[in-house]
Amino acid sequence: MAEPRGLLPVSGPHDAPLVLADGVRLAGDLYRPDAPGRFPVLLMRQPYGRRIASTVVLAHPSWYAAHGYIVLVQDVRGRGDSGGTFRILSDDVDDGAASLAFAADLPGSTGQVATYGFSYQAMTQLMALAGALRAGTKRPDAMAPAMGAWSVRDDWAFEGEAFRLAGGTGWAGQMGAEQARLAGDRLAHHALAGVARGTPWTEEQPALPQALAEHGRYAPHYEKWREDDRGAMERSSPAAALAGRVPAIPGLFVGGWADFMLTGTLAMHAAFGAASPAGHRMTIGPWGHIPWNGAPGVLSFGPRASTGIDTESIRFFDHHLKDRDATDPPVRLFDVGLGEFVSYEAWPSPEPTAFHLSSRGLAGTTITDGMLAPGPGEGPADAVVHDPWRPAPAVGGHLGTPGGFADRSAVDERTDVAVYTSAPLPRDTLLAGPVCAALHVGCDRPSHDLHCALSFLPPRQDRAITLTTGALHLRDAGTDGARVVPMRAVCATLRAGTRLRLSVQAAAFPAFPVNPGTGEPPPLAHPARALVTTLHIRHDARHPSRLLLPIAA
Repeated sequence: MAEPRGLLPVSGPHDAPLVLADGVRLAGDLYRPDAPGRFPVLLMRQPYGRRIASTVVLAHPSWYAAHGYIVLVQDVRGRGDSGGTFRILSDDVDDGAASLAFAADLPGSTGQVATYGFSYQAMTQLMALAGALRAGTKRPDAMAPAMGAWSVRDDWAFEGEAFRLAGGTGWAGQMGAEQARLAGDRLAHHALAGVARGTPWTEEQPALPQALAEHGRYAPHYEKWREDDRGAMERSSPAAALAGRVPAIPGLFVGGWADFMLTGTLAMHAAFGAASPAGHRMTIGPWGHIPWNGAPGVLSFGPRASTGIDTESIRFFDHHLKDRDATDPPVRLFDVGLGEFVSYEAWPSPEPTAFHLSSRGLAGTTITDGMLAPGPGEGPADAVVHDPWRPAPAVGGHLGTPGGFADRSAVDERTDVAVYTSAPLPRDTLLAGPVCAALHVGCDRPSHDLHCALSFLPPRQDRAITLTTGALHLRDAGTDGARVVPMRAVCATLRAGTRLRLSVQAAAFPAFPVNPGTGEPPPLAHPARALVTTLHIRHDARHPSRLLLPIAA
């Protein structure tokens, strides 16, 4: 019987438990079209309580069911009402494979299954695929992972070898608090919830709040992250689980310019695209991790930025599961200069254009001295003195407070931030692709950090609006050569008369821990040992420090 084309009535949620081979019971909610016929299944597996169902960014499961899909939302092992012990992503390979097979055999199913969901729910999709490949069981027919990590370490816990402090402690507090609640430990729940809702940075050791020190058994992953246990992080990474065996399965990959997992979205898209060039789509909006309406920061895009992901997902599923035509482009990127989505045939990767740093040696003292220019720089090195008593803050970008497209001009006025500003652009200029800074830096301590922000100053304005940021932890300050600081990718058409600015600082607290300068790993070091650290940013003929921009037009 052909499926009706209009919205269908929906029943549910219905209880849909799955008993695994080891006897663990996974709880699930099932939403069904209340109409005759068979329907494909959409599967979401998540650790936050299945009734949430990614509704912080996506439509309710009943909305998807009304479009002719059976929707199964499942609590992963050890979370919500599911049995067993929760271990971050570790059991989602086998459990996910069993869930795919279970979903395909649901009454009223066509046998087709697509997976969807964002953040952790993006990663459970990839782990389930890895489990299905290993077991030789039901694979997903399509996938829609949004804003997830491909590598747990490099897309989530760390960035540029620097530990993500605020995000790491906050998420550990949230996950630990829920585990404590399930265990009936109200004291631990209260303490850990306090960390999740606002980490107390005045504690003795910021990277190990007392609540996590006392109740870390409820978030055992955090100590492995803090100690940079690469083996543990790799074992729970989709990149490792799918290494060398990404199949030709169509995917819809969704990300945000201000999302802290953007590198993971781009890596997933690249991996699946390499396995099968056709059938994939990617949409990158101006959003942070949550929510996806409008954009974070001082830019206002209105409904142009807040529409389309749920309807785009339905078009994608309809195309691959119901053989309906689809006209969406392979790549949709939100151009934050134009304030609208722009279509591309592929991810843009223009040859980088160098803007060289130059100054008279006062770029760390005043915002008027440092320059970005097309030719090699000149002048004496700029000194940046980092005082651990007053570390420079993280503002704008994917980890700052405020985040997103924030005005960072007040931070640029600090004398521990070196600022380099270009002349007004002579014509409209499109930046589309990855950004990085290659800086020649000397240091008077064994180790240091670098944090860079690219911002733009609109014509006739003094606001410096953050476009992208990046971090680098350098464990050995004695190494020679340029320090390459990778920054998030961008897409922005900047009007003629706009100026570009690179800001360089030695700290971005509390997004990252303060580097003590002693050579100790910053998340393990005690603040009492932190040293005043002086950086010298060189930009002469022998040390061509430069900003590398993806100028596409």
